[in-house]
Amino acid sequence: MNVQIFSALAEPNRLNIVELLLEGPLQVGDIAKKLEMNQPQTSKHLRVLCDAGLVEVQPVANRRIYRIKPEPLQELDKWLNSYRRLWEARMDRLDDYLDVLQGKKTLN
Repeated sequence: MNVQIFSALAEPNRLNIVELLLEGPLQVGDIAKKLEMNQPQTSKHLRVLCDAGLVEVQPVANRRIYRIKPEPLQELDKWLNSYRRLWEARMDRLDDYLDVLQGKKTLN
């Protein structure tokens, strides 16, 4: 798992930008306006997201359109999936234990 992705998403403004871009591509000015940030600050956050591979930019004339790159998020989901299996197994054991306490099951 790429540590740079976690580092980029750890900052709340960058996480907000990613969540906003999940709705679709936007220009930097639109991102800044929707998140009530100034444009230079937004551009710096977008640079970090680009460097982490989470966002790509497409220049169109004098505008820059930013969009989410799905591959790093898929990589993150794959990494989290291993933990999901662990949590589900523990929840299953907890369900069994609660059933025993409620008299619905007996210990084997």
